Amino acid sequence: MPTFTDPLADAREAAEALRGLAHATITIDDPRAMYEVIGNLLASTRYLAQVTDQLAQNHHRSAARATTDHGDSLAARTLLGDTIDALRTASARMDQAEVSLDQASGKAGQIAWKPDDPQHRWVSIVFLQGEDADPVMEIIDRQGTDAAIVHLAGWDYGEETVSDAMENGYVYDTAPHSAADRLATSGDYALTYSPDLGYVGLSRRIDAPNPDAPAAGTTTLPVPEPEPRRERHRRPARPEASSWFRPDAIDEVAENRGLFR
Repeated sequence: MPTFTDPLADAREAAEALRGLAHATITIDDPRAMYEVIGNLLASTRYLAQVTDQLAQNHHRSAARATTDHGDSLAARTLLGDTIDALRTASARMDQAEVSLDQASGKAGQIAWKPDDPQHRWVSIVFLQGEDADPVMEIIDRQGTDAAIVHLAGWDYGEETVSDAMENGYVYDTAPHSAADRLATSGDYALTYSPDLGYVGLSRRIDAPNPDAPAAGTTTLPVPEPEPRRERHRRPARPEASSWFRPDAIDEVAENRGLFR
């Protein structure tokens, strides 16, 4: 976690995080993740430009204390000037990188990726937002996404859930989420959430329906008597083809980009 006060500790953590990202991006199986990665790199580059500029300022501010291991203050002033010049050059180049990443983000955000797994579909299990989502956000913060998935899986009633999802149109080619969401998976479950917009949802991967099978809603499923059912989608009715995993505010943007399936 960042300290906001210890530059040494925060610099080490940033370097370790970038090392992990370099390894994680060798192969990206889900191309939808790339847009968010670019966005986070864009934010990181802005901070790096700020950091290098502030390092130059701090070198200049501490110039009176500069010396060498041999006590040569004159040589230290030369080294100090070269260091400041190099840091300012780095900051300017970070600004240039920011412009390029911003352009990449704008173009990447217009790409809609086709699913690569025609043998499977995803059904919505539960969607919560606002105060209903707060307890799940707390689980994510304290225990992680796997614990949140286990918690939300309590809304999954097996074949009954699949039948309801098919009947109501909550079936997707890919785990439903937008570019603004965070996505975590565990087994056949996918957790979609947004701390900023205050919503969380869970979907489950299923085998693609057999085209020769009866239409959804025409088959009587042998469902055991369940515990009292929890309301799965806590929000008003939504337009056809709209995703339970998108807030109303960004539905129109997603629809214009052809992201609904």
